[in-house]
Amino acid sequence: MRARRTFAALFLIASLGIAGCGASDTSSGAGAADDKAQSDPKRAAEGAGGSAADAKAPAKDPVSVLPTHIIRTAELNVEVKDAPKALADARAAVQSAGGHVAGESTERIDDTHVTSRVVLRVPQEKYDSVLAELAGSGKLLSRKAEAEDVTGQVVDVESRIATQRASVARVRALMDRAAKLSDVVTLEGQLSSRQAQLESLLAQQAALEDRTTLATITLMLSERENKDPKKEDDDPGFLDALGGGWDALVATGRWIAVAVGAVAPFAAVFVLLYAVWRWVVRPRLAKHRVPGPAAATAPLTPYPAPGPDQD
Repeated sequence: MRARRTFAALFLIASLGIAGCGASDTSSGAGAADDKAQSDPKRAAEGAGGSAADAKAPAKDPVSVLPTHIIRTAELNVEVKDAPKALADARAAVQSAGGHVAGESTERIDDTHVTSRVVLRVPQEKYDSVLAELAGSGKLLSRKAEAEDVTGQVVDVESRIATQRASVARVRALMDRAAKLSDVVTLEGQLSSRQAQLESLLAQQAALEDRTTLATITLMLSERENKDPKKEDDDPGFLDALGGGWDALVATGRWIAVAVGAVAPFAAVFVLLYAVWRWVVRPRLAKHRVPGPAAATAPLTPYPAPGPDQD
């Protein structure tokens, strides 16, 4: 029992000694820091200012995102009651959205219905609203929409244009410093080739800008085909039979007229030949005919009279 108390007292004394050493080290470190701050107040102020500046410094700007360039195209096939009216409404909708009509064609089929095809160009920001309005103008038969991201192509063309312009500028600078005629001729050929490449790239850039700025909508408008109920009736009636008989009679008369027309020239020639023979050749033959001598001198012998016995 006494040994346990002695061990506890020793443990308590050792713990108090260790705590005292740690406190003295802390106080000495803090004192040293205070002494350093008092000896070099400028450095202390800079440290405090730096920490305050770090606390008040605004966040860095986020990485700038390149604008996307998308080519949007759509094809709509809509059935309407009146195609010309629906076409006029489509033109008005596109013009109010800031677009224009790129192409248009209208056709009447079998005198029963009208179809129209129109190509519309609308700004990208009005593409969805105009597309929904056109699709709701009648009965939607089909719809096809596509979107192609050409951002990489646009950036590539812009980079090539910048490089080509710098190349053209270098060739022009060399031409200004050229002294020999042969050098001037060579540089002019280089300048012409590079200028042509630059113009081709500028044309590609303009085409991409047009296609990415304005979306293309191809609209097909068609009317419902009007079917004649009389044509759908397969059973012929009296009027149908009468009409068919009249058509047959007219056709027969036409064929008879054709046959008469074909035979008429031959008949005219035959009549003419008969008239010549009847009134020209035959009278002449009768005049030139002379009777023979035996027939002219032979007496006429009458028949003998019948006898009484002949009965």
